[in-house]
Amino acid sequence: MLMRTDPFRDLDRLAQQVFGTAARPAVMPMDAWRVGDDFVVEFDLPGIDPDSLDLDVERNMLTVRAERPALDTNREMIAAERSRGVFTRQLILGDNLDTEQIRADYTDGVLRLSIPVAEQAKPRKIEIARGNGHNRAIRA
Repeated sequence: MLMRTDPFRDLDRLAQQVFGTAARPAVMPMDAWRVGDDFVVEFDLPGIDPDSLDLDVERNMLTVRAERPALDTNREMIAAERSRGVFTRQLILGDNLDTEQIRADYTDGVLRLSIPVAEQAKPRKIEIARGNGHNRAIRA
């Protein structure tokens, strides 16, 4: 059977491998939102062994690392569409977050991080001294 080489198809295939597609992303899909005094971040990591998950914080840089092992080479694969190998994602956390108190939970293929707002970044009242001896609290 003859096969023609299509350079545009080859370029498209390379772009899909590097950047991913909607069906097969190259990075970990993520959602993030704020609930009260916590920021919540969820990463979709189905089929990842919890022992392969690794979280590191250096200054304000949070790095999430996960690994899905390579397929058994002795298998005769009919389809192999799930990404394999090491996945990493880095988030820059603001100075208003308490990186010492990050909580992580991995359930049903979703890694959930709860990152509390730092105490110094929370709204607070400040007392204003008056010359006549009466003090008044003002919200900062």
